[in-house]
Amino acid sequence: MKTILITGASSGFGMLAAVELAARGHRVMATMRTLDKAKELIKLAEEKDAGSQVLLHQLDVASADSIASLKEYLQGIDRVDVLINNAGFAAGGFSEEISIEEYREQFETNFFGVMAVTQAVLPIMRAQRSGKILNMSSISGLIGFPGLSPYVSSKHALEGYSESLRLEMKPFGIDVALIEPGSFSTNIWTTGKKVADASLDEASPYFGYMTAIEKEMERGSKNHGDPMDVVKLLADLCERDRLKELRFPIGKGVKAAILLKKVIPWKKWEAAVMKKLGF
Repeated sequence: MKTILITGASSGFGMLAAVELAARGHRVMATMRTLDKAKELIKLAEEKDAGSQVLLHQLDVASADSIASLKEYLQGIDRVDVLINNAGFAAGGFSEEISIEEYREQFETNFFGVMAVTQAVLPIMRAQRSGKILNMSSISGLIGFPGLSPYVSSKHALEGYSESLRLEMKPFGIDVALIEPGSFSTNIWTTGKKVADASLDEASPYFGYMTAIEKEMERGSKNHGDPMDVVKLLADLCERDRLKELRFPIGKGVKAAILLKKVIPWKKWEAAVMKKLGF
């Protein structure tokens, strides 16, 4: 039995991973901003006779007070074997129309929140000379998309941080890995998405462009993968002795897209993106 801490466990990959890991017999510390949103998680866990394996803890990864509370809470935990940094949301719109405050809000959760929770857990893992940190990135951490620069930027930053962190933690027996999903049927593109109001206004010079992007995303949603594929990958990584790779891309066409971007000239890549959007 491993002790696993998951952020953003009220929905999406976080909730499903918490249920899967609890059903496999692990002790899961499921954290979320509002514990009122834990009802579905508890229901699913109890359906698998795993409700007793789930410990709930309120955590807002973007709040210094909440992080301090987490550190205090962890003092009563004997060990932490795995940290899954899953909390996040997707902010979109066009760069000219997105306020710096909106960019900061995106980074506070998707990037600085990951760093804060990781810093809270690292002393425990370092003392026990073992542990795994699984950071939920995205194909957006490797490939930029128009109309999603806050989200894309935060995931690119997460990729760089995780690469450095893995090298820093290697001598202490702690593995760091990035999970890089493509498009999956979770709430990240519905309730977990925030688009700048200005870019959705018909008076915006980017309105037509934003509309084309939204339509393309809607078309792509028909090919969204099963989130359980990502959940099973997460669970399997938790149970491995060591993680020999840093990056784990997953999803239809993800590996091909990453490889293609690396090998073709930028002008051809750019032309392909523009053509897909109807420009």
